[in-house]
Amino acid sequence: MQFIRRLAPLGSVLFSIILCAHFGVPLGAQEPAQQQRPRRVTTPDSGPAKEITGSNSSTAEIDEGDVVRVDTQLVSVPAVVTNSSGRPLAGLRTENFLLFENGRQQKITDFATTETPFEIALLLDTSGSTRADVALIRHAANAFVDGLRPGDRVAIVGFNAVRRGGSAIATPEVLTKLTGDRNELRQAIERLGSSNGTPFYDGLERIADEIFLEPPVAAMRGRRALVALTDGVDSASDSDFQTVRLKLTRGGVAAYFIQVNTEDFVEERLLRDCGDDGAVILSPKQLERYRRVFFPRAKREDYVDFCAMGSFERMQVSRDLYNLARREMNELAKATGGNNFLAATLQDARAAFAKVATEIGTQYSLGYYPDNKARDGKFRTIRVEVQGVPEKPQVRAREGYYAPKGQ
Repeated sequence: MQFIRRLAPLGSVLFSIILCAHFGVPLGAQEPAQQQRPRRVTTPDSGPAKEITGSNSSTAEIDEGDVVRVDTQLVSVPAVVTNSSGRPLAGLRTENFLLFENGRQQKITDFATTETPFEIALLLDTSGSTRADVALIRHAANAFVDGLRPGDRVAIVGFNAVRRGGSAIATPEVLTKLTGDRNELRQAIERLGSSNGTPFYDGLERIADEIFLEPPVAAMRGRRALVALTDGVDSASDSDFQTVRLKLTRGGVAAYFIQVNTEDFVEERLLRDCGDDGAVILSPKQLERYRRVFFPRAKREDYVDFCAMGSFERMQVSRDLYNLARREMNELAKATGGNNFLAATLQDARAAFAKVATEIGTQYSLGYYPDNKARDGKFRTIRVEVQGVPEKPQVRAREGYYAPKGQ
């Protein structure tokens, strides 16, 4: 959450960590290990997948919001399976899974086991943080990297203050691209800086556009994940939630969020007089975003000067923004087959990272070619069931996707 601070820095970190994952390469390796490629089970009855010709040919995939003009599309479905106690079930095979689209069973044509590696893009948001906060973030990030499996590759993205026109602008910065070299990752984490402002959406968009610009190779389909440790309140982005949601779902990214609670800390400072030490002031850009989302018919001039607002109005703005952020993170995680984890404070970040790493390491990837070839643009639901296990399992998977539309 971006604020303009007076006299004292904001003593809380809005820390976002984004993991976009393909676990297809051993740490330290440059290419995916061939022996770890996911199994391709069968081809659909209608024939093999058609390829898109061009400089970067790859099997077409349909993700939520995508429109792809080919006759046959592969739908990727990440899935996590747990027992009644919430413990992941490993060792499942293709025949253990049943996959349905709009209630009709589909043939699973792609399958990757939990041992298949991921690729991860990790975004660290240290906007407005103190040095102690940055050190805490670095410690948690290093612990997360150390906890990954051989074969997992990681990219590090942070926020930095860039001078433009005499003022410092918070901007996402790629500190290292995907690599399995842990020393390189640690050095990138050490280069982590700080900024005034939280361009959270811009960070997500840069990951989609740069880290995962190219379509995944066959060995990597369904092996991407996004994990964000953040309060989720954006304040400085040019992008928006719907844009990044579309891009991440198109990229087949399972979204994971570690939601840090900064609300009480921020609200206490929002109620201070603007001239007081440690006061927090919402920026005009953040107020304009708030107006567009909640009161689009209101006058713009009524949402320009935060200091002119009364205490009740300030509190309402803050609570609306936090509730919006939580809804967006929950929506994106649910739509992509990811998950949400809560961290009351940044001290809890390391434990939350361990949970994320464990879950990503137990994720299966399924793929199928829909038997419904209609180009109606409608939303199609996905349901995954598991059979042949001793107890009734719990399955969390992507909820669905939008079919292509038009000719």
